[in-house]
This record gives sequence, C-alpha cells and structure tokens, in this order.
Amino acid sequence: MRITWWGHSTTTIEENGTRLLTDPVLTSRIAHVRRRRGPAPTAEAGRCDAALVSHLHADHLHLTSLPLIAPDAALVVPRGAAKLIQVHSGAVYADRCIEVAPGNQIRVGGLDITVVTAAHDGRRLPWSAYSAPALGFRVEGAPSVWFAGDTDLYDDLAAEAGPVDLALVPVGGWGPSLGPGHLDPVRAAEAVRRVGARAAVPVHFGTFWPIGCDWLKPELFLPPGEQFKKVMAEVDPAVRVDLLMPGESTEVSDGG
Repeated sequence: MRITWWGHSTTTIEENGTRLLTDPVLTSRIAHVRRRRGPAPTAEAGRCDAALVSHLHADHLHLTSLPLIAPDAALVVPRGAAKLIQVHSGAVYADRCIEVAPGNQIRVGGLDITVVTAAHDGRRLPWSAYSAPALGFRVEGAPSVWFAGDTDLYDDLAAEAGPVDLALVPVGGWGPSLGPGHLDPVRAAEAVRRVGARAAVPVHFGTFWPIGCDWLKPELFLPPGEQFKKVMAEVDPAVRVDLLMPGESTEVSDGG
C-alpha cells in the first residue's frame, strides 16, 4: 500500500489499483487560513476513485476543492452532508455523494471500507445550521488503515477502529489553540496504541495557519509531528512512524 500526504488531513491511500483521497483540501487557502508549508497538491492528488470526507468543517469538507477531484469519483460523506453540497456546489456534486454513518460498510474498487465513530463536533461551523456526524474510516485489507479524521479519544475506539496496520492520525491543528475533539501528540500516541497500529503517519499539523499570525504560538505549527514521533517511541517503540513532508509518500505492508 502506498500512502501520500498532501498536507493537513489530505492523503491518498492506494492499494489494489484503487485510490482513496481523504478530506481533500487541494488549494492554498481556506477562508482566513493559508498554506504555509509545501505547495498546493498537484493535479495527481485529485485522481481518485472516491474521496472520504470525515466531517463538515471547512478544512475537511472543502467545497472549493470539489472541482479539483476526478469527476467520476464518488464522494463518501457523513449522513446529511449531501444537502449542504447541493445548496453550495450544486446537483453535479450532490448526486455523486454516498452518505454514511458509523457502522456502515461500503466497497470502492478493490477496497472495503468500514465507517467508524469520531469524537468531534460535526456541525458546519461557525455560521451554518448544517450538521452531520463526524466520522473516521477503516480501510480493510492487508494492510488495513484507520483514517481518524478529527477525533478525541473515546471508550470504544479500540473496538471500532482496531486492530489495524497503519494509523493516519491527527496530531495538531491549524491555529494557536486546540480545543475538545482533537488529539495532541500525547493523545495521538495513545490512540495509536489503542488501535494496535504497527505504523503511523501523523497528519493535521504543519500545513495551514491563520493569515498574519505566523508569529503566534509557532510551537503548535511544525513541532507536533516530531513530538508525536518522540512520544510514540516511548509509548510503543515497535511502532514505525513515518514523518512525511507534504507531497511525500511511504509504503506500508501487512503488519506495518
């Protein structure tokens, strides 16, 4: 399996001739937040069989990026998201949506996908009435992958998401604070331990930051990746951590 990290929560999972794109943000700006590290993803990033969208927040369901995704790709979204997409982007995108909720299973190409819970606010914030459950995705197979979306630790995490070979785990954010419903490097390492992953790629850090705030808490921008790698080595030194740059790829085999 080949994993490419495009920055923030956007990754390509490629296996058995099938390409899955997670939480596609394929531009250099999200409202007042700009890409500070790495170029915008290349056109190659948009080539996929399906995009997996974890929740409605604009840095995960990025409506501006929808036209950059392959026009025949399915949009796997939380139940209730298609209405938002219909209103803001039109039927051409809403008709491609497959709405899912925790516990659902779907097949895309050669890959089976199980939808899991994410402990995170699923509303389209800050000025929208749209709401849908926040999700994670478990890609079945050898190797298996847990894409967490945005989540905090929760009681059934191990039972729902694990065991897996690889965790695509959020370790930070895009601004000078990290509120409830998120993982910091320490909690991310605990999440990886709970799902029994043998390899991990930290995501959701070191990519976007508010315009004009480069000076504000820089320790929350790039350091979470290295901090996670250090903590993970203390929690379970057998876990391989691949700390990627935006646009870089890694190969993962069965068993990590």
